[in-house]
Amino acid sequence: MSASIYLEGGGDSKDLHIRCRQGFRKLLENAGFKGRLPRLAACGGRDAAFDDFQTGHATKGDSDYVAMLIDSEDPLDDLEATWQHLHRRDGWDRPARATDEQVLFMTTCMESWIVADRKTLAEHYGSKLQESALPALHALETRPRQEIQEKLAHATRKCGNAYAKGKKSFELLGKLSPNELEHLPSFRRVVRILGENL
Repeated sequence: MSASIYLEGGGDSKDLHIRCRQGFRKLLENAGFKGRLPRLAACGGRDAAFDDFQTGHATKGDSDYVAMLIDSEDPLDDLEATWQHLHRRDGWDRPARATDEQVLFMTTCMESWIVADRKTLAEHYGSKLQESALPALHALETRPRQEIQEKLAHATRKCGNAYAKGKKSFELLGKLSPNELEHLPSFRRVVRILGENL
C-alpha cells in the first residue's frame, strides 16, 4: 500500500515547493504520523492540485490512498460533503470511484490553522505581535478567508518577520502544535482520516 497527498501551495517556485512539503511534513509528524507519512507533493495552485490528484487517483492501486489537501476557500455547509462543495464552488466533478475522504480541507484557508495556534504565533513573532488584531477563535472556520488573511497580516505588520504567503507561511505551518488545532473541525477531520488510511 502507498499513500500520496497533493498539496495546494508552493506557487511556481521549486524552493517554495520544497518549503511547502517541509511545513506540512513537520505538522503531520507532530500530529503523530512520523514513520508513516504519505508522499507529499506540492502542486502550486488549487487547480494544479486537482489536476495532479485526478492523475494520481486514476492510477492508484486498490489499497492505495490518494488525497488532496486544499483550502475550502469558502465556509462549508457540511465538512464531510467535500465533493458537493467543490462542485458547487469550483465546478469540479468527482472523479469515478473517488470518495469524500480523499478531499482534505483547510477551512477556509491555511491561515485559519495558523491563527488558531496563538501560542506558536506569540513565540514566533514576539512582543510586537498585536494579538488583539487577530480574528476571534470562536467559529473561526466560518470566517471569510480574506478576513483571516488580512487580520493576520495586520497583527504582524510591526514585526520584523511580518506574515507573508510563501516561505514565511510554510515555516510557521511547520511550527504549529496539533494540540492547539484540535478545536478546528477541519484539522480533526484530517487527523482522523489519515489515521484510518496510513
